[in-house]
Formats: sequence, C-alpha cells, structure tokens
Amino acid sequence: MLISTKGRYALRVMLELAQGEPGECMPLPVIAQRQGISEKYLESIIAVLARAGLVEGQRSKGGGYRLSRELKGYSVGEIVRLTEGSLAPVSCLEGENTCPRADKCLSLPVWEKLDTLINDYLDSVSLADLLAEGGGNGCGI
Repeated sequence: MLISTKGRYALRVMLELAQGEPGECMPLPVIAQRQGISEKYLESIIAVLARAGLVEGQRSKGGGYRLSRELKGYSVGEIVRLTEGSLAPVSCLEGENTCPRADKCLSLPVWEKLDTLINDYLDSVSLADLLAEGGGNGCGI
C-alpha cells in the first residue's frame, strides 16, 4: 500500500482548513499557496472532499472552503479512503475476495490482520489529534 499525493494532499488540505477560524471560509488560492499545491490539482481534490460532504464551499466575495463538522469528527482513515479507495495491503482484500485459493491460502490471515490494523489505526486518528500533536504544519504528510 502506497498513499498517493492525492491522499496526502487531501489530508494536508483538511489540516489547513482545520487551522482556520471556525466557520470562516478559506479561499482556494490561499490553501494552494500555503500548502505548495497547484490550484488545478487542488481543485480536483477539494471537489472530492466537497462531494463527500467533508468540506463546504461558498461562492461569493470572501468565499472559499471550510470544514463541515467538528475536528474530532474527521478520521484520517475516512479522508485517505475517500481519495485512495481501498487501503488493502493486497489486491485480494479489495472488495469481495473472489480468489479461488482463498479458502486454502495460508497467508491470507496475515493480510487480513494487517488490513484491519491499518484501517483501525487510521480511523482512530482524528484531525483534532493531529493538530494536538503538532502535525498540522504539513510536514511529513
């Protein structure tokens, strides 16, 4: 499993919005400049986040984007899965396992447990947790 730039940037965008004033909108060009992401690429990411209801957009003077709920209501897992799809470490765990060897695969339990660990961990970390840990500056994300 390798998280793409889209998944990493989506998390950075959410953290950038999380650091803004509650209820206030942040213009797309400001987010792009602060995070070093091209506006065009950011538009595609923010569209995914908006369609899923994670952010709200406001079109008007002083418009932009803001979070749609409290920080603790967003998990890293939700954000990354939204942009990446499955976080499964092996393809046979994506969707229904239709592998004809699944019933006798001795390694399948390892991959299932790893999949559970990955998802449980990412679901246990909220945007509020990251900001509390100082992870909101975009470094390492």
